[in-house]
Amino acid sequence: MTLPAGWTARRPTLDDVPAILAVVHAADTFAVGHPDFDAEDVRDALTAPFVDPSQDSWLVTDPDGSAVAWSILNNPTGVGREWVDVLVDPDRGAELRAPLLARLLDRVAERAAERGVAALTARAGVYAPETRWAGELVAAGFTRIKRYIRMSRSLADLPAEPAPPAGVTVRPLRPDDEADLRLFHRIYDTAFQDTLDHEPLDFDRWRELLPSYAKVWDEWFVAEVDGEPAGALQSSDQAVEHGAGWVRTLSVLPAHRRRGVGAALLRRAFAVYAAKGRARAGLGVDLANPTAPVTLYRSVGLVEERWVDVYERSVPAPQV
Repeated sequence: MTLPAGWTARRPTLDDVPAILAVVHAADTFAVGHPDFDAEDVRDALTAPFVDPSQDSWLVTDPDGSAVAWSILNNPTGVGREWVDVLVDPDRGAELRAPLLARLLDRVAERAAERGVAALTARAGVYAPETRWAGELVAAGFTRIKRYIRMSRSLADLPAEPAPPAGVTVRPLRPDDEADLRLFHRIYDTAFQDTLDHEPLDFDRWRELLPSYAKVWDEWFVAEVDGEPAGALQSSDQAVEHGAGWVRTLSVLPAHRRRGVGAALLRRAFAVYAAKGRARAGLGVDLANPTAPVTLYRSVGLVEERWVDVYERSVPAPQV
């Protein structure tokens, strides 16, 4: 990668979190209109279970030592797809995105070899204003495959939580109960088997990963229908700094869909978020999901806020 005179590309450390955050805030403001990351998010990215910053990340600084671009790989489960993130200060680092992407793709190829597979799938996201980035991804061999939308609703006008449909009950997950954790995992894993992006994750691996995102146990719920397991809702604290509750996953077993289970889980989560003083609730929707959840989400007051397109390409391992 050729840089202007005096500019430097190096591997970041945790000491670089404030500098990286400045780049992320500039990139977020351009893409979505406001900062959408905090210092803890940066730290979590650099210390994620399957990330080695000395190999999987780059930080570019200008002659004054100010950060202008940051790139990193993300694979939260260690299996399946590799997410490539290249964030730049749009006023000073736009031309760095393509070469940093090339470096990340070289690393994805290496990771394929390390895992003993012929190729890995790389993905990247593009928000509406990022037309240049979309073009650079296409030039690098990526294809647009689907769209996610972000939905949200105000909790200020949240009506009283209605009684769930007959036979449906919603209760908190019991995180100290191994059997309940196994039940939650089974519901989650089974419910997503009919989705395009399902990546099976056995209970032991899932359990190992919980500490990286399970920080609000009282916002996780299990639904039953006539005493039988039917659905589960997992919350995340990723939007707390914006005064919002966030639904990370909503899972309803096929036999219990279209019976009000998903709506009951969402309404319970919204009520808990509101009781904690959160101003809004939100979630992300994969429009490729065959269960067509947008209709359900609209029925509980969620409205579309913005979208992000997902691009994908296969990256072969190096030939030996």
